[in-house]
Amino acid sequence: MTHFSEDDFISHLFAPLAGPEGLGLRDDAAVVAPPLGHDLVMTKDALVAGVHFFADDTPQDIARKLMRVNLSDLAAKGADPLGFLLALAIPSHCDDAFWRAFAQALQEDSVLFSCPLFGGDTVSTQGPLVMTLTAIGVVPHGHHVPRFGARAGDRIYVSGTIGDAALGLDVRKGADWTRACNKEDRAFLLARYLLPMPRLHLRRALRAEANGAMDVSDGFVGDLTKMMRVSGVSARIHLASVPFSPAVRRAIQRVPALYDHALTGGDDYEIIAAVQPERASMFEAEALAAGVQVTCVGEVVEGHEPPQFVDESGGLHSFARGSYSHF
Repeated sequence: MTHFSEDDFISHLFAPLAGPEGLGLRDDAAVVAPPLGHDLVMTKDALVAGVHFFADDTPQDIARKLMRVNLSDLAAKGADPLGFLLALAIPSHCDDAFWRAFAQALQEDSVLFSCPLFGGDTVSTQGPLVMTLTAIGVVPHGHHVPRFGARAGDRIYVSGTIGDAALGLDVRKGADWTRACNKEDRAFLLARYLLPMPRLHLRRALRAEANGAMDVSDGFVGDLTKMMRVSGVSARIHLASVPFSPAVRRAIQRVPALYDHALTGGDDYEIIAAVQPERASMFEAEALAAGVQVTCVGEVVEGHEPPQFVDESGGLHSFARGSYSHF
């Protein structure tokens, strides 16, 4: 149980995270002046113990995941981080040591990603630990990248590799198949689950070259389907082109059923982008310069039917489910 008073909890642990807009957390609101000629971009995610993370995960891992899943949404919009708001529903079993470690990790990420704390709220709860973070970013006026902007003829790209986090969750759960993995693969997959890396370095390339984008939080297949649906188009995906890490490839070789799991599992926090063919080479070059791997996996096509997923033999592959569901 925490022994901090509410005032001490805020002033000792979280005021050091505040930027000047947060007024040292000595007021009930922040005062933010967006850069001239920029639009605000805002996103909010909630994490619940036992749903989005394990109750015995370290406070450092929980803090970093909370920050990074929100920054991933900003990255997909092509936005630069500006700051964040934090709300905590605190159960009695989280002690002072937990919150010191949580605040320290959150501060490290706020510095790493140039995203200071603007303010928030704390309440007690008899239920599980619940945290919500509202990330605020900025884009040059009129240059945000919408989810619904994909157009027929666009090439579809995805950043990084797909499926690492879904298999990493299996490692965290101690799934039977993971016992055959070598130590290095288990460590890699687990890290990709626990510590997502928002693709903020890709944001300028997205602003300049992409018609549409979204982050992959609930599974590649399902999130791509959502993006095409809201864009009023369909897609043809070449599954042989979807990028898998060596660890995922080795796991699939041992357990073929993991193939669908990797493509539909959540927590990748990579970016799907739709780019006009004439801008594709520039997008690839800008992504390379930014240090982010991007892979063309298909193309946007006319129509309103669900995307087609073409396997290596040229046949269509169907999935029992497309993505993680929140309900």
